[in-house]
Amino acid sequence: MNNAIVPSTLLLTLLLSVGLFFFIRASTKDRTTKAELVSEQDEAALMPKVKEYFRQRSYQVVAIDREKNQVIFEGFVQPSLFLALFLTLLASAGMACLALVLSLLFPNFGNWFLGLLLLSPLSGVFYWQKAGRIEKVSLHIEEATQDKLGFISKLTIIAHRDELMEFQRALQLESAD
Repeated sequence: MNNAIVPSTLLLTLLLSVGLFFFIRASTKDRTTKAELVSEQDEAALMPKVKEYFRQRSYQVVAIDREKNQVIFEGFVQPSLFLALFLTLLASAGMACLALVLSLLFPNFGNWFLGLLLLSPLSGVFYWQKAGRIEKVSLHIEEATQDKLGFISKLTIIAHRDELMEFQRALQLESAD
């Protein structure tokens, strides 16, 4: 094999490994966002549905600010077993590629580099420890003036983006944008 091919392949594999490292690290990143949603229902009809939604999702009310008409919910978000296994599988593939290139570059140590595969479960453990955390949801409901579109209530919610999408879908709310 050409002497320039293996080192350049090693360089590309190392660059891909860096990308994999940052991908695994980003899997636990906090993705809290703010959204303004509108509803055709008034606050009295909407609030029981909101409370029931969060109760079903194992959130509990931790603070109520009546002056600001704001409620803060808190709940533990479970990490995804599928994602932990998927990240472990990706790390295994990345480590196998790195071990293969290193064994080509240093043939005397060939099979020892396969020991890198033993590091791949650490990615799943890392995700599992960091992704399971307490999430807070801040909800502010205000009566909106009924405009030409017919919306009565406006909700400002700060939560994880996946929770926001599920909340919007479950209560059939529309974006205020």
